[in-house]
Amino acid sequence: MNILSGFVVLYPMIVSLIWIMGAIFFSVKQRQIPLKKPAKGEGEQLVSVLVPAHNEEETLHEVVESVANLTYHNIELVLIDDGSADQTLAVMHQLKEKYQAQFPIKIVPIIKNGGKANALNVGLDSAEGEYLLCLDSDAYVDQDALKQMMREFYTDPTVGAVAGRPVVRNRTTLLGRLQLLEYIGIIDIIKRGQSFITGHITTVSGVIVVYRKKAVQEVNRWTVEALTEDIDMTWKLYTHHWQVAYCPQAVSWILVPEHMKALIRQRRRWARGGLEVLIRNRQLIFTGKLAEQWLLIDMVISNLWALSCFFMIVLYLLTMIFSHALILDGGILFVLTLLSIVQFVIGFTSSQRQGYIDWQDLLLLPMYFVFYWVVNLISCITALGSFFLDPRRKGTWASPDRGI
Repeated sequence: MNILSGFVVLYPMIVSLIWIMGAIFFSVKQRQIPLKKPAKGEGEQLVSVLVPAHNEEETLHEVVESVANLTYHNIELVLIDDGSADQTLAVMHQLKEKYQAQFPIKIVPIIKNGGKANALNVGLDSAEGEYLLCLDSDAYVDQDALKQMMREFYTDPTVGAVAGRPVVRNRTTLLGRLQLLEYIGIIDIIKRGQSFITGHITTVSGVIVVYRKKAVQEVNRWTVEALTEDIDMTWKLYTHHWQVAYCPQAVSWILVPEHMKALIRQRRRWARGGLEVLIRNRQLIFTGKLAEQWLLIDMVISNLWALSCFFMIVLYLLTMIFSHALILDGGILFVLTLLSIVQFVIGFTSSQRQGYIDWQDLLLLPMYFVFYWVVNLISCITALGSFFLDPRRKGTWASPDRGI
């Protein structure tokens, strides 16, 4: 039991330290080694902006407005209606009339809802650009995001995809503000650390990512059966020797779940999607590059940690019940809290300077630590259960990133 307890405590501490150090050096590297710009006389490459939507009549105008404000101008917009039951298709035609003088707009209707991966595949057939900017239909992309992401492709011809950085924009509820802290203090730092230490990231963010069309076609497009098409595509690119870069300067403002049930459902989908990718690419643990082996083993250990943590919590509760005593290790709790604070401060410093977060949000810090560990533990355990009970389940969507 002491070994199991040590594993439950030491694993998150060690991983946090690794990603913290990686995030620091990633930021230093970005300042010291600027990305390339297009050569003089070289025009901007055509980028096809793919926006799949299912029942998004209320938010679709915002993402199109943000696309219209991009400082990268050589674009075409492909709006894909994935069998919507509301007025999404009608809204698309209204937006085409409004913006078609600024850039070409194509509307691709799909009669029967087939999921986000299928919608992207259908949209790909209408895309003329050699690069594909994929945006969720409820996102609002920063005006300089695409220009920043394209520079990654100019720098390295082996880059098959560039992931942007999601930042929460609906902050009127407690749950929304807690997720803001999570995206700033955890998710961004993990990707920065992974990018510097391994040269890989576990997954692009489906809400804002640019793909090289050649790379997408080489890996046989998006997998329709995948529950999380972004995680699946990331690892398909790795298996075909393409690189995936992370560009934190490319920001997309996103809407996040505002109810706990929807949040758990979303995180369970993420966790299960990761499990599917892990099982599908398990051979890379032995045959892949060192970076791929590292990330896959980390995924394995993360799931083992969740099971161990769940077992230890149950055992701890039983011990309290039968011994009638409350046992807390103050030293362990102090170290974990200290590491979490250090990790958050790094993300907060950068984000506060860029205006993504205010100092008042620090008041939620104590609640944020509990929120992060509890939500992700529940999501991982339920995802493991659903995966083994229903391994062939396919992904559908109620919205790009707020449903399952």
